[in-house]
Amino acid sequence: MKAERNLVAGAGLHLPRLGFLGVGWIGRHRLASVLETEAGEAMAIADPSPEMLDAARALAPAAVTVPDLNAMLDLDLDGIVIATPSALHARQAELALRRGLAVFCQKPLGRTGSEVAAVLSAARAADRLLAVDFCYRFAEGTARIKALAEKGALGEIHAADLVFHNAYGPDKPWFRDVALSGGGCVMDLGVHLVDLALWMLDFPEVEAVSSDLFAGGRRLGPDPDVVEDFAVATLRLSGGAVVRLSCSWNLHAGRDAEIAAVFHGSHGGAALRNVDGSFYDFAAEAYRGTSREVLASPPDPWGGRAVVDWARRLGADRRYDPRADRLFDVSRVLDRIYGR
Repeated sequence: MKAERNLVAGAGLHLPRLGFLGVGWIGRHRLASVLETEAGEAMAIADPSPEMLDAARALAPAAVTVPDLNAMLDLDLDGIVIATPSALHARQAELALRRGLAVFCQKPLGRTGSEVAAVLSAARAADRLLAVDFCYRFAEGTARIKALAEKGALGEIHAADLVFHNAYGPDKPWFRDVALSGGGCVMDLGVHLVDLALWMLDFPEVEAVSSDLFAGGRRLGPDPDVVEDFAVATLRLSGGAVVRLSCSWNLHAGRDAEIAAVFHGSHGGAALRNVDGSFYDFAAEAYRGTSREVLASPPDPWGGRAVVDWARRLGADRRYDPRADRLFDVSRVLDRIYGR
């Protein structure tokens, strides 16, 4: 039986049988993370690109190649990892959940709050585990700051500043088609900032959202029909805290990227910042007055920890985790940033 043949030796945990839908760079990285940690078995892969399939088969030679999601759903799987273009995420996740599979999806789960709500409804009805690749939660520095916040070492956090500026733009045309992507740099980068801020503060109610979106230096109106390449937003939270966000593509930043999350509390502060413009290396510090304490520094291979966490949770319990309800909170803030 499936449950019997996939028990992790000595642990009594089920080793989930997984399909990987979309094996471009990010999909292959998540595939490699699962295999390296032995968090699951790669049973199937699918991608329209022969080159991507060849690269994925080199990582998982035992996995079968299938033409599409429908073929993958006919296999004996426990869950699927979705790393396809954004316009496909919500529908693919719904279909998988309705067939009884758990889902790990790249961000955004949906282009709008209504798409996300439909996926959540399907996950609850199927009682299956659902997670989104909000990978920055799993950086060591982020975890250290979260621990400080939870034990009250920062006091009452009353303000946060988060930025994600990318000196480059997306290399796939669909990113710049608002119907396919759902938005520009906010949907691509800002979604991480919104999630990180709300998660760090334990998801308070967002009472008000104001924003300004730009494309090529031109300010856009509400619900724009083109993708933005620069955005700023302010979230006013219950209890009085304020979160300020900024993100961009192709910014003249003098470096590859500027990424930071800074939290200001009544007893102290803390910050996560990328090192020397890196997309992958982060340092974290805690502040009290003029003193500082190093919380974490590179190297820290954090990128695949979210999918590994999901796979291990799936091995222990495939049922719906109510914490996934917070995915709607994030998507609703994005809707309000876009003015829709």
